[in-house]
Amino acid sequence: MEKISPQTLFTGQQVLWLPECGSTNTEARELIGQNRATEGCTVITDCQTAGRGQRGNTWEALPGENLTLSVVWRPVFLAATAQFRLNLAVALAVHDWAQGLLGPDPALRVKWPNDLFYHEQKLGGILIENTLNGSQIHWSVVGIGLNVNQVNFGVTTATSLALLKGHAFGLPPLAEKLLECLERRYLQLRGGQHPALHAEYLSKLYRFQEWHHFGVNGQPTAGRIVNITDAGQLVLEQTNGQMRSFGLQEIRHL
Repeated sequence: MEKISPQTLFTGQQVLWLPECGSTNTEARELIGQNRATEGCTVITDCQTAGRGQRGNTWEALPGENLTLSVVWRPVFLAATAQFRLNLAVALAVHDWAQGLLGPDPALRVKWPNDLFYHEQKLGGILIENTLNGSQIHWSVVGIGLNVNQVNFGVTTATSLALLKGHAFGLPPLAEKLLECLERRYLQLRGGQHPALHAEYLSKLYRFQEWHHFGVNGQPTAGRIVNITDAGQLVLEQTNGQMRSFGLQEIRHL
């Protein structure tokens, strides 16, 4: 994995490969703090021992079998109040990457806010950590974990490309393709194409416009997802017709 050469302008042109580390996001943030990270700097590891996910969860992956990396960007064009726009672009890029390997498949979905799902199983996850400068984003560290060759999981809610396709994959070409997908979507966002990205995100959103049960502040409720706000809140239409917006810590899929 030390040698990758993505066809990009800047994403993945500076690469730090680590055989093992606690968290690629942590390593990337340290590079920023040391003024050693250019935009597009990528930290990639074969073994992440303290990976983090959404809601404070951990990300577990067997060494050498999956893609675990973090990309540093400087989306100074984004206001802090609109930082979820970056999540839209990254989630679509990861979906693009998976679709290129699995083919067009309606079972391949983005689960709010940033998981990649195939049917009811998790194929990958994203954790974006932003540093603000006043009202604007200064730096973003985009952490991505994707299940590629791992076939044994401690839970039944996870899957991998190898399980879905029946064969193993070489990781360096997949890393290159992922970085290319990421840069393409990032450039779309930087070019002001947020409305199109938002609409496409909704079209690929897990359980969008479908009636399901959710846990809202610990209580079960029925509703359907109808939108995502610019701040990244999930907009739910409840059975009484009321529209409510929820943050990450307020609602869960059941």
